[in-house]
Amino acid sequence: MCFQLNQNWYGTLIRHMLMLVTAALVVGAISNQYGWSLAIGLGLYLAWTLKQLLRLHDWLSSHKADEPPPDGYGLWGEVFDSIYHLQRRDQRVRGRLQAVIDRVQESTAALKDAVIMLDSEGNLEWWNRAAETLLGLKTPQDSGQSVSNLVRHPRFKEYFEQGNYAEPLEIPSPTNDRMRIQLLITRYGNNEHLMLVRDVTRIHQLEQMRKDFVANVSHELRTPLTVIFGYLETLLDNVEEVNPRWVRALQQMHQQGGRMQTLLNDLLLLAKLEATDYPSDSYPIEVGTLLKTIKGDAQALSANKNQQISLNLESEVQLKGSETELRSAFSNLIFNAVKYTPADGKIHIRWWADEHGAHLSVQDSGIGIETKHLPRLTERFYRVDSSRASNTGGTGLGLAIVKHVLLRHRGTLEINSVPGKGSVFICHFPAIQLINP
Repeated sequence: MCFQLNQNWYGTLIRHMLMLVTAALVVGAISNQYGWSLAIGLGLYLAWTLKQLLRLHDWLSSHKADEPPPDGYGLWGEVFDSIYHLQRRDQRVRGRLQAVIDRVQESTAALKDAVIMLDSEGNLEWWNRAAETLLGLKTPQDSGQSVSNLVRHPRFKEYFEQGNYAEPLEIPSPTNDRMRIQLLITRYGNNEHLMLVRDVTRIHQLEQMRKDFVANVSHELRTPLTVIFGYLETLLDNVEEVNPRWVRALQQMHQQGGRMQTLLNDLLLLAKLEATDYPSDSYPIEVGTLLKTIKGDAQALSANKNQQISLNLESEVQLKGSETELRSAFSNLIFNAVKYTPADGKIHIRWWADEHGAHLSVQDSGIGIETKHLPRLTERFYRVDSSRASNTGGTGLGLAIVKHVLLRHRGTLEINSVPGKGSVFICHFPAIQLINP
């Protein structure tokens, strides 16, 4: 259609020029002044054209969408009509788009979850009503403000600046400390951000009740179990005075009592780790010295399995955090490698640093783990094989403890494994957690 319209304009323009030249020639023939006739004709045509341009300018600058175009003739009549039709079509398109925007805004306004749109710099562009309740945003004075200035929790600032939004963040609401909110950020468009916020207070309360229950029960069971375990040790120390028929039963009771004590200790440790987001003590930790100590304990645990345990320290960088917690996490990984690696197997421990931070890897040549189990390994009491934990004396909480210790030190755990060829557990620590000696 555009090509056809251009052809019409060209044809009309050529006709006008032919008419003008013909009229000028006729007048020139009568007056014998061809040059002046042509110049006057062109001048009159130019003046008429400028008049039409002024009419077009006045119409376009009137800002009246429903006002019809001025009357025109020939080429300018087509120009006026074409622009008018384009305007009407643009108005219809804008009307449909505005209707869609209104529907989206109405639907998001009805949501109980907050929806916030941020630009590439993290400045507020738009939000729904729920954002005012959950985050305390105010319309319109907060528009254009940085979201980090309005949500001042240190974990949120760190979460937003790191740019790793694979997992949601849970923090107290800025408007109410008793309300817990969960934030999830997604990038879209030209590096803009869409932030979704939901109220998870009820879920948090239920989770807290579960944690408190486990912690309280574990604490209450600790005393009677200690008493029972103490008497069993006393009986076994005087086994010659015990009826021989009870010796095996006492030994099994003593073994299971030890497992129960280990389980309770792990449960209490988990409850302590979950109580706060960061360690209460945070000091520089000589990771190399710590790993050498754990390696010695692992060799003692290996006993007569003749395993080759090697340690490669490629960096002297120190970690900032709790030595007790990190010792527990690293010990769990290394001792698991010892337990699940057969005799004459190899275990390699490596500590190194690069531009991304510091890393600890524990690689073994053990039985390996199927891929389908890897995402759930850090869950409490998750069993790859129900017989494995009982055979090795594990509680099923070791990797859960590792996960929580790493979270408290801003770290992550990566697991790679191939059945029959072994596993690799890698702890990643960001640069913010490191101290150069």
